[in-house]
Amino acid sequence: MSTNSDTIKSTLDIVSVFAAIGSFLEMFTPIFGLIGAIWTLMRIAEMIAGKPFSEIIRRKKDAE
Repeated sequence: MSTNSDTIKSTLDIVSVFAAIGSFLEMFTPIFGLIGAIWTLMRIAEMIAGKPFSEIIRRKKDAE
């Protein structure tokens, strides 16, 4: 993963946290809060698994 991609992910992480908190404080619409919460949960899953989210949700075909 490139440095540019890491910078974008970090920026979106910060924005999503503020969107989620702002939604709970009724500063933003609930839609933005939902988007922020989903993004934050995706990033937490990436940190726990140590893999990109696309690899976590991708189904593997059984070897026959």
